[in-house]
Amino acid sequence: MLNRKNFFIREHVGFMKLSDTYDILDPETQKQVGIAREKPGTLIHVLRFLVNKRLLPTKVFVYEGENHEDESKLLFSIQRGVTLFRSRVNIHDKGGAIIGWLKSKVFSLGGAFYVYDAADNEVAFVKGDWKGWNFRFLNKSERELGTITKKWAGIGRELFTSADNYMIALNQEATPAQAMLLLAAGLAVDTVYKER
Repeated sequence: MLNRKNFFIREHVGFMKLSDTYDILDPETQKQVGIAREKPGTLIHVLRFLVNKRLLPTKVFVYEGENHEDESKLLFSIQRGVTLFRSRVNIHDKGGAIIGWLKSKVFSLGGAFYVYDAADNEVAFVKGDWKGWNFRFLNKSERELGTITKKWAGIGRELFTSADNYMIALNQEATPAQAMLLLAAGLAVDTVYKER
């Protein structure tokens, strides 16, 4: 799955849901190639009734294929601790080792954060537009590595749910290691930074 350059992300719709699930699809065939599932833990589920979801810790696990119960298909996970002002999100490989991390920018009009590898080298800067719907992955020299584009889901879904659809498109030169970090960053835009 990480050899792909384009991913269509479709969030599951649910009433009063306390955790999120995302289908990762091939944008050309609409075939499911992966699934991302938030598993924050029982205590965090309860606290979400009382505290803003963005302040609480969360964990999102990304699996290849359609089955999120098969641990052998785990590709990586995204984990954020308690947050007040500036969040740090760790990206772990399937063995639990940190392969990279994200750090939100303090002030940004449309949302922005930095993507680092395990050696603390900046891989990309993720910068949102003024409405926070479209994002660009930029390297240090401001060359575009990829984009995240929100896709219109229809008036009923947009007005009455918080479920989003979006496209992650990576530059053709992106390696599988970069693809993992950038896919994690793309999922983090919604799961970690935007969900309420």
